[in-house]
Amino acid sequence: MPSENQIKRSKLKEQIHEIIFEADTPLGKVFDIALLITISASVLVVMLESVGYIQEQFVDTFFILEWIFTIIFTLEYGLRLYCVYQPIKYATSFFGIIDLLAILPTYLTLLFPGNTHYFIVIRAFRLMRIFRIFKLGHFLKEGNTIIKALRASQAKITVFLTFVMLLVTIIGALMYLIEGGANEAFSSIPRSIYWAIVTLTTVGYGDITPQTELGQLLSAIVMILGYAILAVPTGIVSAEMVNASIQSTNTQACRFCGKEGHADDAVYCKYCGNILNEPFA
Repeated sequence: MPSENQIKRSKLKEQIHEIIFEADTPLGKVFDIALLITISASVLVVMLESVGYIQEQFVDTFFILEWIFTIIFTLEYGLRLYCVYQPIKYATSFFGIIDLLAILPTYLTLLFPGNTHYFIVIRAFRLMRIFRIFKLGHFLKEGNTIIKALRASQAKITVFLTFVMLLVTIIGALMYLIEGGANEAFSSIPRSIYWAIVTLTTVGYGDITPQTELGQLLSAIVMILGYAILAVPTGIVSAEMVNASIQSTNTQACRFCGKEGHADDAVYCKYCGNILNEPFA
């Protein structure tokens, strides 16, 4: 990874980065609020366009607005790539991918005419930036705690889900043996597994129901078992959340690696080691 000294610094890039990426500064907060308003407006336009009678009355207006929003987001995406020292890192990050997907659908309509522009509603994901804008430290801290807990419990959750898949397969096969001959609803093992999943998760659509007494007994057992099954992942994640200890963080984004989550008094990036804020002489 190139060090700070190996990267040519630019005062213009620094200023743009501060405005676009930093929600702690006044200009940064104004920029992000304006961006959120624009994103919300663009999503609203797509939603209204999907209503038939509204779309017929304002088809030209929607077309113009769609391209205005797309151009704005394209310029914003280009500036984000310009002001970071490693554009590839931002382009492949979560928000970088979301930002790209937010502008692609409109351009795709030029190559593939149709309804691909409705995928622009993915811009709604960019509203997640609201947690950075008003520097809701409490929500940032709790959000980081949840993420850390989910990562720590990933292996346990994977084992649990594997067990559940095996369980519903066995239950589905058993129900097929019980109901298969007397009930057309259980016409195959995959369909019986579908019933097992719906019942075990306590969703209970009711589109498939057992008719035999033995089948109803098994169904009752699966229903009761469902409550215990649902409690397991909750307990796993809760235990990890209790163990998680996250220090106070802010919205400071490193100019070199693009990562956030630094302590309020941090001077250097804890991920790449470069200095976070160094004023120009």
